[in-house]
Formats: sequence, C-alpha cells, structure tokens
Amino acid sequence: QLQASGGGLVQAGGSLTLSCEASGRNFRDYQMGWFRQTPGKERVFVAIVTRMGNGGRSYYADSVKGRFTISRDNAANTVSLQMLSLKPEDTAVYYCGASRVVLSGIYDPANYIYWGQGTQVTVSS
Repeated sequence: QLQASGGGLVQAGGSLTLSCEASGRNFRDYQMGWFRQTPGKERVFVAIVTRMGNGGRSYYADSVKGRFTISRDNAANTVSLQMLSLKPEDTAVYYCGASRVVLSGIYDPANYIYWGQGTQVTVSS
C-alpha cells in the first residue's frame, strides 16, 4: 500500500514536496512514479524513478523538467517529489504509483498496480 502526503495550496513560483510511503517488501524492485490528474482528464505521467535493477534513473515529463525532482529512499520505502517554481497549470491531484512493469512501460499509468490515495496540489496565480 502507498500513503501520499504533502499537497496543499501555494502561490505561483512557490514550492511543495510530496512524499509517498510504501508498506510491504521489496520496495527497491518497483518502478515508482508520480502522476497527476485534473477533472475530466486522464491521469498523466509526471516523474518516475526506476527500480534499482534499472539503475534508479529518473524521468520527467517535459512540462516539469528542470522544476521537479523525484527521489527514492529504499531504506525508508519512500519516494518524494520536490516541486519548485510551481505554475497554476501544475494544479491537480497527484498520485504516487508502484509498478513492476519493464522499462518500456513505465510511462503508462495502466501498468501501475498500487496507488496512493492522491493529494491535491493547488497553485494560485
């Protein structure tokens, strides 16, 4: 199971850090991702850090590259998303997800088998 936290209301240009704690075993064997969703739209990829077997590499959506940083702590079973220079268009419900999919499938939320409950991020202009 995944437990997400850290959302809130922030002004444009501000920052937030989201955290996601996983329970269970073998956390290091999961692809861990952050996705976001706005009303009436599909959940979309934001950032992913791969499992250690794939090198623990980070990937970002173009819209957040240079502003967001994803990191994982395998000892603590957590994945975090530091968000800087937030924009109103970053407003969404953010979800952390865990997957055992191969590398080619990491961007598709349909391949994630565990999800956190979602945390609202609202950026005011």
